[in-house]
Amino acid sequence: IQADGTDGNCVTFVLHDEDHTLGNSLRYMVMKNPDVEFCGYCITHPSESKINFRIQTRGALPAVEPFRKGLNDLIGVCQHVLNTFERSMKEFRAQK
Repeated sequence: IQADGTDGNCVTFVLHDEDHTLGNSLRYMVMKNPDVEFCGYCITHPSESKINFRIQTRGALPAVEPFRKGLNDLIGVCQHVLNTFERSMKEFRAQK
């Protein structure tokens, strides 16, 4: 991850080896934060596997904070989905 921006509350993060799967999910999680004024991402070119992910916050909150929280929240959601899937598979196999 590279971060570019002169102002701490408006930063563009460059995520290498990622695509829309992470970009859109992370954007959704970050936008749930009421202190985030803008969050968006773009893929620079179809042949490049990197995302420019921009966050702008209100007030003095540094943009890295909602970025970090969004990643942690996304990990939690993915873990919940995985646990639910594994539990359901275990129940399904027990029925056979």
